[in-house]
Amino acid sequence: MVGKYTYLQVALAAFGAVFCLIYPLAVIWPSGWAWHEGVPHSSQYYMMIVGVYLTLGVFLIRAAANPAAHGSLIQFTNWSSVVHAVIMAVQSFSNPMHMGHLLGDVPALLLVAVVLGVLTRGGQADTAHA
Repeated sequence: MVGKYTYLQVALAAFGAVFCLIYPLAVIWPSGWAWHEGVPHSSQYYMMIVGVYLTLGVFLIRAAANPAAHGSLIQFTNWSSVVHAVIMAVQSFSNPMHMGHLLGDVPALLLVAVVLGVLTRGGQADTAHA
């Protein structure tokens, strides 16, 4: 039987794992995941983003064990993904080199936001019932 949080737990673990893999994604498909030319580690900015998303990914994986206790983290992930995707979508039009982001990280972040939003009923994780 599927429990109350089963789908949310799977989504948190899956998105957490993907967030931990931002660096390899940039190696495989730079035009969809990196905002600079060259190898991912050639950009100090990109390595900072890798560190932030790796940290978030680890905490999302940990939150999968008990989503009710991590409502704020889930809401942060949901809404920061929307903000990040919108900013990147706008910026992708500033340079033809960045158009690949409209098929890469922009829809990926919107997917995170939609799935977490739906699974937490509009971004409000039910923290009243564990």
